[in-house]
Amino acid sequence: MNDFTVDKTAKTVTFSREFDAELSLVWDAYTKPELLDQWWAPKPWISKTKVMDFIVGGRRFYAMVSPEGDEHWSIQRYTSISPKTNFTLWNAFADKDENPELPGSEWDLSFSEHTGKTTVRIRIYNESLVRMEKMLAMGFREGTAMNLKNLEELLVTLSKGK
Repeated sequence: MNDFTVDKTAKTVTFSREFDAELSLVWDAYTKPELLDQWWAPKPWISKTKVMDFIVGGRRFYAMVSPEGDEHWSIQRYTSISPKTNFTLWNAFADKDENPELPGSEWDLSFSEHTGKTTVRIRIYNESLVRMEKMLAMGFREGTAMNLKNLEELLVTLSKGK
């Protein structure tokens, strides 16, 4: 991860990551549930998508599942999509019945490609400082670094399969 920045005054977390993969492959890894579930959780946890409809107004409802089977649910609602360049979503922790735990956060994900490498830039605005601090205390930075490593490994595998 590059440029990992926490701004408590603005209640934001920003970071970027470059991948040695084509933009279309990285975009698919972020927007298709069968690929997302292969990398979204830090090992030994797994990601389990129950519902995903990647359209404006659609949602992804998924759980991070521990090795012991404990499920920690989240819901994401897609608020804008510009194919292969950007999408935004609202995210919140939730219970197993999709009831969000408020406040949530707004994610802005931007994708760009240069000479066969794709950079993803992510900005997360938290609706409250308490939520942001909870997210960070849960190991967000470390977990995200592990997730992005998982994604890097998946992209290598997918690139070889093309």
